[in-house]
Amino acid sequence: MHSLSLTTWFIHIATVLEWMLAIVLIVRWGKAEENSGFMWLGIAMIPNLISAMAAITWHIFDNSEALKGLVVLQSGLTVIGNSCLAAAAWNLIRIKNQRESA
Repeated sequence: MHSLSLTTWFIHIATVLEWMLAIVLIVRWGKAEENSGFMWLGIAMIPNLISAMAAITWHIFDNSEALKGLVVLQSGLTVIGNSCLAAAAWNLIRIKNQRESA
């Protein structure tokens, strides 16, 4: 675990915790507003969360070559996660437009 500074570790872990909190708050907001689009947004955030956890895991093991597959997993989940977030954002706009026209 010595490959990253203590400050960098703090930022990595704080970011993952913040992302987890954001998911919970977004889902709760969606339930309070009775808007399923926010539930989908929270679900769409999960691949990026797993991606971050894969990156941290790789760093925990000092960026071991034996775990190079985690880098591939992390990059793939980032692409999937960003695509899911784009679709969830589009869905929120679609729901908003439907509510306005009703």
